[in-house]
Amino acid sequence: MADLHQARAAKERLRSEIAERPGVSGIGVTPDADGYAVQVNVQRRNDAAALPESVDGVRVQVRVIGPITAHSRPTRLRAV
Repeated sequence: MADLHQARAAKERLRSEIAERPGVSGIGVTPDADGYAVQVNVQRRNDAAALPESVDGVRVQVRVIGPITAHSRPTRLRAV
């Protein structure tokens, strides 16, 4: 069971290890069944293959979110 402080420390350690890894879209802390875990968002299932199951005793959860794309802002506002 990891508390919030432990999960944040594990997140920063993992962030430095995977900073330039392709396919990783983001990393954060998420509630877990018995405390907190580190969540890593990846674009494809294959991108999660080399990620650890835990960091410093904190569980790592992987979430496949797909590619991130930018959308243009609408140029017209519609009346409500």
